[in-house]
Amino acid sequence: MAIISASYKTDIPAFYGDWFENRMKAGYVDVRNPFNNRLSRISLHPDDIEGFVFWTRNIGPFLPRIANLIGGGFPFYVQYTITGYPRLLESSVPDREISLDRFKEIASRYGPRSAIWRYDPIVMSSVTPENFHLETFEHLSSELRGATDEVVVSFVQFYRKTKKNLAALQRTEDLSVFDPTLEQKKALLEKFCDIAARNGQKLTLCTQPDLVTGTVSGAACIDAARLDLEMRKIQGNRKGCLCTAARDIGAYDTCPHGCVYCYAVSKSEKAKHFAKTASPFSEELRSPDQAV
Repeated sequence: MAIISASYKTDIPAFYGDWFENRMKAGYVDVRNPFNNRLSRISLHPDDIEGFVFWTRNIGPFLPRIANLIGGGFPFYVQYTITGYPRLLESSVPDREISLDRFKEIASRYGPRSAIWRYDPIVMSSVTPENFHLETFEHLSSELRGATDEVVVSFVQFYRKTKKNLAALQRTEDLSVFDPTLEQKKALLEKFCDIAARNGQKLTLCTQPDLVTGTVSGAACIDAARLDLEMRKIQGNRKGCLCTAARDIGAYDTCPHGCVYCYAVSKSEKAKHFAKTASPFSEELRSPDQAV
């Protein structure tokens, strides 16, 4: 039996709901390893599923599917990203007020433990300086008071895809991105922690153990306890990751949200093309640059 992660590699709820529904009906999904191209089959038979963790920036298209496919049959929760950044940094995500309304709808239907807010990643730039983050975080946190009990944060990590996309943007736009010092990051996190606490939210930190303090703890984004399951093996995929072992069913280079800081998309145009042309009947959600 397994916890199914759908998916930290792409936004299945926003863009691939038909595909997900067809895979649930089929009772299995194929997932390709991006490093060696090896294909694995993951069972989606009800007897083999312990619960779901959904990752999204737009749950709207997926709400009926949660009711019809998941319902009371499986424990689940949603990792819901709302940052409120300028369009320069995230061109195609829903307006933040729409996102807040949809987040609250999840909470009203399934309770405040059914969705975790992600203010992630924190991008420090000329258009998103510290004051921007403090004002935005304060607004979002207060709006989500009573709708969630946790907010997950992390500072942007400059992976290869992230560096490439940010560099391309900075060549054409009046934008500078910078990486704060460890002390500056910790100071901002302490301010976030105070804001979150005032709104009944615990602030946790995703995969950045160097920033963990007495008040800011590490995040378990895939958490057996939140799913009301017995504790089991921690199987993080990066340093400091405290996630419970799970099977992720997504694929890289398939999310068309257009976030230039994203570690999972090399070219936004490629991801947008894939989202338009992907078959909802495919056994795998295959990245467009992966050979079969």
